[in-house]
Amino acid sequence: MPRRPTNVPRRAGQAARIDLADIQGNVLRGYTMPAAAYLWLRIVDVERACALMTRMLPQVMTAQPWTSRPEAAMNVAFTFAGLSALGLSDPVLASFPEAFREGMAARAERLGDRGPSAPSQWEFSDAHVLVTVHAVDADRLRAALASILAADVENGVELVHLQRAESLLGGTDHFGFFDGIAQPAVAGAGVEPRPGDGQPDGAGGWRELATGEIVLGYVDEDGRVPAAPAPPFDRNGTFVVYRKLAMDTAAFRRYVAGAGYPGGPLQLAAKIVGRWPDGTPLAVSPDHPDAAVASDQRRINDFGYADDPLGERCPLGAHIRRANPRDAEGFFGGRLTNRHRIVRRGRPYGPPLPPGVLEDDGVERGLIFVCFQADLWRQFETIQALWIDDGDPFGLGRDKDFLVGEPHGTQGKMTIQGRPPFFLKPQPRFVTLRGGDYLFQPSMTGLRHLAELRRRGR
Repeated sequence: MPRRPTNVPRRAGQAARIDLADIQGNVLRGYTMPAAAYLWLRIVDVERACALMTRMLPQVMTAQPWTSRPEAAMNVAFTFAGLSALGLSDPVLASFPEAFREGMAARAERLGDRGPSAPSQWEFSDAHVLVTVHAVDADRLRAALASILAADVENGVELVHLQRAESLLGGTDHFGFFDGIAQPAVAGAGVEPRPGDGQPDGAGGWRELATGEIVLGYVDEDGRVPAAPAPPFDRNGTFVVYRKLAMDTAAFRRYVAGAGYPGGPLQLAAKIVGRWPDGTPLAVSPDHPDAAVASDQRRINDFGYADDPLGERCPLGAHIRRANPRDAEGFFGGRLTNRHRIVRRGRPYGPPLPPGVLEDDGVERGLIFVCFQADLWRQFETIQALWIDDGDPFGLGRDKDFLVGEPHGTQGKMTIQGRPPFFLKPQPRFVTLRGGDYLFQPSMTGLRHLAELRRRGR
């Protein structure tokens, strides 16, 4: 396989001395605990809510390396309405970026959240706080939830929505694909990167992503420390995207089985996603899954698209190619993707549909999509609005991501490049947004400040 172009200036990763004890967990190091719950809360009494935060602070996990694996880990983030409800001053509130202040629902049209995915159809709204709990098993998760939900009795907060989630056997999603493979290696995080986890370095290899692309207060890919909210929220915090995505597994299985693709249903599914179910990238092995690649952590993510400009191995509209174009043609050796990376976390929810079943069983299942970034507009919204919901950057016109994009009537399609090409149309609905919002996950310093607002007189 040809190496990536060497005419792109090589750039060293922007390392930083990171204060891991001040950064909340699950941002720089992903939790491997399989059970999770997402509690959306509304503040009903500020003084009692602040007292509750004070008591919960010792339970909040930081980014420091574990000396031993905990049974549960908790983290806390706030919507803009939540920060406002706590009584932050107008100048501090105004220092937060516009996308966060407006919230996800207000920006739904630009994100492509239309039809059944529109905010009017969401399961919950008007929440102030997201408490995320991960645990080693269901019993520990229930115990952790019980201690948090007891706060409801104290009338400091009320529960708006509770979502449980749990990793599926084998680390797959509900469509049967091994998930969570591609993550950016963040400079200074202390996590050993694999090839492909960072950015193309312009010399055929990879480098770490600048710290400031994910965590506020550090140098970003432009070599500067970008603007941030007012102190004490200007360092070691991050912005969070939460989206509950319902997945229609039966519809996906029926579609790939009945589309008549010459390579068969399994290859069609791989063409839509960009990987084989075991994680083998089409860019590396377009004709069949390769267990040697899928089982090798140094090979499963080590690929680019510069040597496949026509999409003959991995289609131009494949999901993973749209979500992270890497060094694809038109993205200048990866330089145009460097400012649009995100750290993805999340968990599937609901039980898997039994193998071979082609009819929906009426059980809710899907993915809780969570990601972290320093700039909601530049990072998540660029990926969602310009790469997922719009085909122009890939020369695909109005075509949307065939896997997760919002269908637009009978006009949606996907082209599988080849000789001859194969067209999938019209675009069916496989994924529906059930709710979500933008949040700010403060540093531990920021959390302590919020917990003491009442004592400080705001």
